[in-house]
Amino acid sequence: MDKTLLSLGHGYSARALADRLIPQGWRIIGTTRSADKRDDIAATGVEPLLWPGTDIAPLLAQVPHVLVSAGPGPEGDPVLGALREQITAAAPHLRWAGYLSTTGVYGDHGGDWVDEDTPLTPATKRGLARVRAETAWQSIPDLPLHIFRLAGIYGPGRGPFAKVRKGTARRIIKKGQVFSRIHVEDIAQALELSIHSPQPGAIYNLCDDDPAPPQDVIGFAATLLDVPLPPAMDFETAEMTPMARSFYAESKKVRNNRIKEALGWQPQYPDYRSGLTDLLKRETSS
Repeated sequence: MDKTLLSLGHGYSARALADRLIPQGWRIIGTTRSADKRDDIAATGVEPLLWPGTDIAPLLAQVPHVLVSAGPGPEGDPVLGALREQITAAAPHLRWAGYLSTTGVYGDHGGDWVDEDTPLTPATKRGLARVRAETAWQSIPDLPLHIFRLAGIYGPGRGPFAKVRKGTARRIIKKGQVFSRIHVEDIAQALELSIHSPQPGAIYNLCDDDPAPPQDVIGFAATLLDVPLPPAMDFETAEMTPMARSFYAESKKVRNNRIKEALGWQPQYPDYRSGLTDLLKRETSS
């Protein structure tokens, strides 16, 4: 069981981690809420488990590594809501527990830098829910918890190319707006390093080295595709869904020094230019 990971809410980032661990002989058990997704998960070499719907308490009592990707809902953290007692009981024997959070916990900083010691002042309901979830996980005694605060995730199947090709992409301009990003494979690399070098209680920001305005990313994608630049639109007057507009409520640049120093992590894609160039190369070759 040494090389066994229970992935609760086996999503995009967890799949990238599994792709790294399975060739090393790891057993990955991934939960999903959807019976329709079990075959897709199994096709990647991960053992699918329908949850809720399966009693996973016995499994929690055996596995040494747990990754939690499921985000909080209106009722709080769904994993703790269902399994707090079992996780508390299992905590002393776990070697590593990872919780995937978000840099949204820092809130808006007007484009200034933040790090893991920055006070948490979320500007959105989603950010506040994440702060509460982090606090709830931190309250479990003896849990070897590692919190990873992820910037905006992109990677295979998640990038700006589809919208740019369709002509539906827009360059939304908001003065001073800047975001940090992270390639999914750099997330997976960081999680793997942490599993091999546990530091219970650690909190790590995961982002690349080049925070940038969102319109620059869309523009670079168009340049790579050799298509006209998507139209530039002012944020104040652009038609946007409330969800899309909420992403612009926060502007900050995120530091990643801590995980570099603690684990020797270096992003394979240190900026969006290298990441998008590689994504397009993969799309073309496939």
